Amino acid sequence: MPEQINRTVKVEMSDSMRFSPDKLKVKKGDTVLFVIHNAGAVKHEFVLGTDKALKAHNEFMKQNPEMEHADDSMVTVQPGESAEIIWQFSRSGTVHFACLQPGHYAAGMKGSVLVTGADRKHSSNKH
Repeated sequence: MPEQINRTVKVEMSDSMRFSPDKLKVKKGDTVLFVIHNAGAVKHEFVLGTDKALKAHNEFMKQNPEMEHADDSMVTVQPGESAEIIWQFSRSGTVHFACLQPGHYAAGMKGSVLVTGADRKHSSNKH
């Protein structure tokens, strides 16, 4: 899969409960390598998903604060460490990302990726 990567984005997480950058723009079909660095002194996460899914997952994390993530759409990053996620943006619209460590999402540790480009499949009337 690495040969399909057509863009690398570096994202920094900080203890000010912010991602830098917190707004990204990609083209539909792009495969992005996210290089996520935790510049803070506490554990942070980078979790991709819909706004609704992130909110639901955040509620779950409140009940299970020590849960570690091992999923293609999320990484837990220890202080001073870095991690990577490869993500293909296959649909136009907005994909959100957040840190779901207890209290971090509520403090504003979230961002978004705007995916631009027409859905080619909609060019025919067959569904």
